[in-house]
Amino acid sequence: METVKISEQEIINALCVYIADKRQVAPTDVLAELMYDDEYGFSAEVEVNGRTQILIKANLIEALRLWLEERGLDPFAARLQLKLDEDEGIIAIATF
Repeated sequence: METVKISEQEIINALCVYIADKRQVAPTDVLAELMYDDEYGFSAEVEVNGRTQILIKANLIEALRLWLEERGLDPFAARLQLKLDEDEGIIAIATF
């Protein structure tokens, strides 16, 4: 079983590409911040052209699947798990 660890910065980059594609803007026009709440779990706040949007965990997973596909990995063969790490922040683990 292969495991790929996706850093917090890579998750943010994946979100920027994901939202940029949906909003038809450049990824550099997107600001993203990952969040974790004990009650609501993982989410992200993104801003494009002054407009803010909250993304839920399902959106984060969708963005990560796009990230995996862009790296030549089968995005639907992966089991994706988001984790809150004391040292590394929010990370994702993809297990194939």
